[in-house]
Amino acid sequence: MKEKIAIQGIKGSFHHQVALKYFQENVSLDECLSFEAVVDSLLNNQSQLAVMAIENSIAGSIIPNYALIDKNNLYIIGEYYLDIVQNLMVLNGQKLEDIQEVHSHPMALLQCMDFLKKYPNIKLVEDKDTAETARRIHQNQINGIAAIGSKLAAELYDLNIIAPEIQTVNNNMTRFFILSKEESRVPKEEINKASLKFELDDTPGSLATVLNVMTNCKLNLTKIQSMPIIESPFQYSFFVDVVFEKYKHYEKATKILQIMTNHFKVLGEYKNKLIR
Repeated sequence: MKEKIAIQGIKGSFHHQVALKYFQENVSLDECLSFEAVVDSLLNNQSQLAVMAIENSIAGSIIPNYALIDKNNLYIIGEYYLDIVQNLMVLNGQKLEDIQEVHSHPMALLQCMDFLKKYPNIKLVEDKDTAETARRIHQNQINGIAAIGSKLAAELYDLNIIAPEIQTVNNNMTRFFILSKEESRVPKEEINKASLKFELDDTPGSLATVLNVMTNCKLNLTKIQSMPIIESPFQYSFFVDVVFEKYKHYEKATKILQIMTNHFKVLGEYKNKLIR
């Protein structure tokens, strides 16, 4: 029996693309309208695994998603980097000069703004999901409105791409986490990356000391993200990603960090995959 994968969005979304590429099979999906719904799907056993965007190479971290993972005690068991390619799509028979409005997710509109500025007569309308907009145009046979989204969305909803690859920055990647309610199934000898969370006392040099421990234990810090602690003004949690060649080096570091930091937590241990 295939595991069900929760994604934010519907078929044709970038989350759907990641599910197909990461699991490399015809996956069973639980299509969710929000990241909170993705988490609920896991917690309520509607799905066994989930795909969640965590950062974009242009827009930066999706900070609320770190909080969702932490608060709900989910485990990061993998990651995937997806090259984001945006396309302008319409009903078959429509041309660029027929378009009166472009509907898409706010981020997709921003990513394509240089292209869209060439057509000031076209109204830009923010929508909740790139693929959902494409599906609605197909289902209702809407003329005069274009969607921005993936090639997969155009294929699934029988739309014609009239302007391919319209994103302003071509090297635009989004990193996605693969989430589970259970810890990683990857054998320890294959694990070479971990995501951690901790808090520090408000003392000079406390963060520098932690970073020195990581360096001395041969960990390579690839990501650090601070997030305010709501109950403690001007205090912060730190979310970090580290990669390492040997698991024993990582184990040594975590034993030290558990003593040095407050509320130390392993969010996930997994196998680092090459950017695709």
